[in-house]
Amino acid sequence: MAYKIDNAIIKKDRNGKLTLIDPENVFGDEDAFIAIKSDDLITIQLLINGILKNDFKTWKELGPIPDTEPLKSLFVRLGYSREDMANLLKEF
Repeated sequence: MAYKIDNAIIKKDRNGKLTLIDPENVFGDEDAFIAIKSDDLITIQLLINGILKNDFKTWKELGPIPDTEPLKSLFVRLGYSREDMANLLKEF
């Protein structure tokens, strides 16, 4: 079971004006938005999918994780392939 986070793009022009790009009109009735970098959004979605798969054994086998290691690198250590990442990216 995959979990998809509703998302849209917030684009800023040279003058600082923000424009919401939401082709599916997911946020048509919303008054406020939060901006998250796209790679962080993917990381969050992968974390949620890992939790939904209840794959805590794999996480435990990673052992201590240094604070300097980027969270994104954990997905390779958890066994996500490039294809897994590419399939997730296709949803955005």
